[in-house]
Amino acid sequence: MWDRSLHRIALLELAVTGKLNKRQDQEEAWNELHALRWARRASRQHELVLADEHRGKIEDLLGKMWPGWRSITADLAARGLPPTPRGLQQLEDLQRQATLTAPLPQQLNQRTATAAVGPHSKAVLTEQRRLALGDTDLTRDGIVRVRPHTGLQLRRADEILPLEAHRTVLGEVALPERALQSGLELDGPPPAVVLLVENVGPYIDILPPPNWLLAHVPGWNTSTAELLLARLPDVPVLLFGDLDPAGVAIATHMHAIHPSLRWVTFDLWRTLLPMYAQPGPWPTELDLSTAPPLVQELARDDIWLEQERLTLHPNLVAELLAVAAAPGR
Repeated sequence: MWDRSLHRIALLELAVTGKLNKRQDQEEAWNELHALRWARRASRQHELVLADEHRGKIEDLLGKMWPGWRSITADLAARGLPPTPRGLQQLEDLQRQATLTAPLPQQLNQRTATAAVGPHSKAVLTEQRRLALGDTDLTRDGIVRVRPHTGLQLRRADEILPLEAHRTVLGEVALPERALQSGLELDGPPPAVVLLVENVGPYIDILPPPNWLLAHVPGWNTSTAELLLARLPDVPVLLFGDLDPAGVAIATHMHAIHPSLRWVTFDLWRTLLPMYAQPGPWPTELDLSTAPPLVQELARDDIWLEQERLTLHPNLVAELLAVAAAPGR
């Protein structure tokens, strides 16, 4: 069992401080040391104290399982760090950060940055690790897929990119988060409406009303969409998604980001309930006080509706236009 890092650290803490606190991820080591009688319970319930007559055994075991433990102990002491899992983590962070000799770029992907100052790319970006990155801007490098309206252009500094060819050849364009953070702007006439679409099928297959800008906003991946909406402050924004608990959560989240956003519901959906409603429970703790009446009805009856069911409906465009034309709905 002593080949596990956390258990070796328990040995180190006991050898250096003469005490060992009981932690959940070191509980097996704590119990073993107590069972071996190398340590005894202290007056505090969750603390062991070293049995001096067994110090040699602990140090011998450390020497076999962790030959460099004395050097590590000295490094910890030199930096005023405790011989605990947290102290070892801080020491390793400081040692990694000491290798960052070249200036960091102005922007870095968050995973790249975390790997530079932490043990791996998916580690927690602690306050100490973030401080080591200085003023570097961290990006998640998401994209927002958009189906551009007529006349939309992209501008960055003195360069302008008309999107008519993209509309004809590709049908859509991907706007990267990093470009939006670095000065990418929308040029040309503004769209009449921005329609945010939750699921990729409807986003691709809906025939939008003229001069509407469609954007795919999947689930909680909204940071890049937020940058897009910031460039269209005076354009009405509609959210078209599923009528289910996740849809409520997404609508609430998006409304907090963009308070003027309106969540699309209409009577057409109600007429399709007998054919298309899917049974599904609604969490009792979900706050529906501001949800549209149709959503509250679905929750009461424990049924969900998928937006894909409406994608090809011949009346969908008319319903979307009606919602957009009804201020405050």
